[in-house]
Amino acid sequence: MTRPTRLLPVLAAALVGAAIAVIATSGGSTHSVTTTVVQPTSAATLPSSMTSNQGLSVNQIYRQDGPGVVDITVTATTSSGGFFGGTQQTQGEGAGVVYDKKGDILTDEHVVDNATSVTVTFENGYKVGAKVVGTDPSTDVAVIHVDAPASQLHPIAMADSSNAQVGDPVVAIGSPFSLPETVTAGIVSAVGRSITAPNGFQILGAIQTDAAINPGNSGGPLLDGDGRVLGLSDQIETNNTTPTGQGSSSGVGFAIASNMVVHIANDILAGHPVKHPYVGVDLNGGSTGGAEISQVEPGSPASNAGLQQGDVVTAIDGKKMTSTQQFIETVDNYSPGQVVTLTVKRGSGSQSIKLTLGTRPNAAPSGG
Repeated sequence: MTRPTRLLPVLAAALVGAAIAVIATSGGSTHSVTTTVVQPTSAATLPSSMTSNQGLSVNQIYRQDGPGVVDITVTATTSSGGFFGGTQQTQGEGAGVVYDKKGDILTDEHVVDNATSVTVTFENGYKVGAKVVGTDPSTDVAVIHVDAPASQLHPIAMADSSNAQVGDPVVAIGSPFSLPETVTAGIVSAVGRSITAPNGFQILGAIQTDAAINPGNSGGPLLDGDGRVLGLSDQIETNNTTPTGQGSSSGVGFAIASNMVVHIANDILAGHPVKHPYVGVDLNGGSTGGAEISQVEPGSPASNAGLQQGDVVTAIDGKKMTSTQQFIETVDNYSPGQVVTLTVKRGSGSQSIKLTLGTRPNAAPSGG
């Protein structure tokens, strides 16, 4: 479950004082607000799925939701590595979505990871410092807070991401390559994708899109045809790089589904610790007829329950498992501490094994 080498978090970042950008911005950490808008001249020039009788035009979505999208610049401390170790200051840039009138803003965890300072810039150029309320690296979701006048806060409605269908129109707004309030449009290319979280675990139910997403789009909204937040832009699959080494859009982008974002954000805002269930196995991603265990982590709930390499889990609490993906999705519906009964095929026989789910560690052991 390691991160594919071409699957990149879409955060624009540059090493302070370094000659070579890691995922570089095109300039310094502050920029004037630049807008790139896809603006049709008439409804007749739009695909039928984007006309007013089936949703808003791209320009209407931008005018409605643009004030609720913010540019986020971050100064963070990271390990410099090397023989002598130490730390260094880095600067990054992403985007965020105004969540409520209290000043809470949604973004990706990797945008604000290790942040020492966070600055939010609104569409009209108003700047204000922000504090990180909480993060969840297992889903790459974060909530930050600003003390800003109510006139600056324009929350964007959240969509029910379970209703997303392939072919639905979508619009992305963000700060690609340090160009805040940039708008791109496309469709939902696939639903139910799994992508790798910053801590090595899997983020389930991601939405794939061909709308152009690039470094700096991280944390910005992927909006449906009515201008509601369908997800937060998160990663791209790419073979393309700029002369400075940045990955760029190849038409395969991924957003964290809004239902997951809302669930995690509400837990953070309520002061509840975000916890995920943990089994402690690596799985064969290509297995069919169940979830085949390729490795059992020592000391994990799976190890304590007696699961073994080569076991195939064919059911959880009587619910048939037909694939690795279904196993992961089903486990994710439980809570740490719950006891589940696994039906396990071992060799030519089958047996029931009770397993008490643990709490997911901060990082995936062995990447899984």
